[in-house]
Amino acid sequence: MEVAALTQRLCSFEIRRLVLIIGVAVVIVVVYQCFELPYGKDFYFSPADAGSASVVTLLGNDTSSNDSETRKFDVVGVVGIMVNETDVLGLVEFELEKEKDASNITVQKSFPVGINRSEDDKPEGKTIDFRDDSVPRDSRLGESNKVENDTKPISASEFQNGDGIVSVVAQGAGTDSPEAVSKGDIKQTTEPLQFVSVTLHDVSSTTSISTLRKWNPRPTSISQMNSLLLQSPISSSSMKPRRYSTRDRELQSAKLEIENAHIIRDNPGLSASIFRNLSKFIRSYDLMEQKLKVYVYTEGEKPIFHQPLMRGIYASEGWFMKLIEGNKKYSVRDPRKAHLFYLPFDSHMLRLKLNGTSKKGLEMYLKHYVGVIAKKYPFWNRTGGSDHFLVACHDWAPRITSKYMGSCIRSLCNANVARDFKIGKDTSLPVTYIRSVEDPLANLGGKPASERSILAFFAGGMHGYLRPILLHYWENKEPDMKIFGPMPRDIESKRLYREYMKSSKYCICARGYEVHTPRVVEAIFYECVPVIISDNYVPPFFEVFNWEAFSVFIQEKDIPNLRNILMSIPDEKYLMMQSEVKMVQQHFFWHKKPVKYDLFHMILHSVWYNRILQLKK
Repeated sequence: MEVAALTQRLCSFEIRRLVLIIGVAVVIVVVYQCFELPYGKDFYFSPADAGSASVVTLLGNDTSSNDSETRKFDVVGVVGIMVNETDVLGLVEFELEKEKDASNITVQKSFPVGINRSEDDKPEGKTIDFRDDSVPRDSRLGESNKVENDTKPISASEFQNGDGIVSVVAQGAGTDSPEAVSKGDIKQTTEPLQFVSVTLHDVSSTTSISTLRKWNPRPTSISQMNSLLLQSPISSSSMKPRRYSTRDRELQSAKLEIENAHIIRDNPGLSASIFRNLSKFIRSYDLMEQKLKVYVYTEGEKPIFHQPLMRGIYASEGWFMKLIEGNKKYSVRDPRKAHLFYLPFDSHMLRLKLNGTSKKGLEMYLKHYVGVIAKKYPFWNRTGGSDHFLVACHDWAPRITSKYMGSCIRSLCNANVARDFKIGKDTSLPVTYIRSVEDPLANLGGKPASERSILAFFAGGMHGYLRPILLHYWENKEPDMKIFGPMPRDIESKRLYREYMKSSKYCICARGYEVHTPRVVEAIFYECVPVIISDNYVPPFFEVFNWEAFSVFIQEKDIPNLRNILMSIPDEKYLMMQSEVKMVQQHFFWHKKPVKYDLFHMILHSVWYNRILQLKK
């Protein structure tokens, strides 16, 4: 009996042990299958860490011929790039051509997608090509085959097609370069799994990589910006002086006069419909001409300070610096007589001369300058800098001025309301691409509305995530939609570019790496109605202009419906907008000797007006 009982116990123990081993083995197999990508042409990936670009490496074994050939494609900046509240990716396909007799191909040039970079840091990329509106899902992929959506990039996985085995590796590639976007600056949001299709085309010897972008669901609309402008003026403890100075009381008096301005329904040379309130604008402008005095700090060494750059895409800050420093009407030598204090640095020159310095380093450079003037003069500390202003057009200007110059009135080209730009305090600076300092107003004007046969026009480099999407939907799709990539830089191509603008009803102003673009002013120059496609962009002189009277705002997610939206605008409304474009032109002109209502005066007025709005009665 004892022997039988012992034998029975041993058998039960072995059975339980065997069941346990089988169970563990099953679990291991199931877990392995969950993380192992199935065979096929499709796979899922999770986003890379915030602040990093991503690298996708494709290793291919071509077994279609007798000779075994290994092919390697390195694609930089394609997938896994972070997605945050305001900067998102687009549907982008990179096409990399396989060279003859090449066993290794490494892509040297690419379009970084979704990473903010300066216009002067322009990458030159391979051909962008779109084949399908969406990426089909392989029916063999089940829910269990998805990679968990965390912030880590996936490790190596495999799939097979008819041409051989392809191994796919996606990994985050962090960088310490100035162009990198740091984690601390962007609040990352949880995004659903993104879908990527990888296909090996043996016939055409190309590899196409497509990534599907999730649109930004919460852009700030133009009507929401209008509401922000109507709210209480921006104020903080740093903006409130311990006691109001004589100059501040003069501004308070001006504020009362502006608010009680006599109603003006029409004015020679000005169109009431392009202004939010023509009466207040005229009264404010007249008071500025009568009262405003500006002190320009003499501190700061050339070329970063007091040496304006007056050509190129960042010329707005250079022209303003040149004209204010030599202006006898507004500039004063005695700072005690000043209502406003100008910080005379050129953000583009700062970037050029301190090339290689991180954004943090540029920020500390400006902090040192603030320390110098705060130690020498009492004016910065009296108001916390709220009666000081700067004019800066470089892409990085909002970031490098936000911490130590954030209390100033900042006139910025990169006016992104979802970032550091504060409506009611900061002002939006027009991007004016100056090609000739001697004649900045060359080639003005365009064809009459009746002779504009092109519905919409765009041409430009593939900067940022948005423009490739625009081309995907509209390049060579409709005869009246002239949507192109970058045009050659020869004289004839530049003439053709201008001719397209002069012959188009609407000119597409699509954002680049940042929200601003020179095409807004170019469109106005050539009497073409601007179509602004740039979520969260605050257009120039927003505090005084009614932009909806002479331009069209389209959210980025509506690019597929671009033509329908433009076609739905009645002819009468288009003719009115085009007429108002002609009326608003004068406010975007540079003159060597400033004239009334021109660009120099409009920039100065916006700073004056926003300073007045900050003051309590």
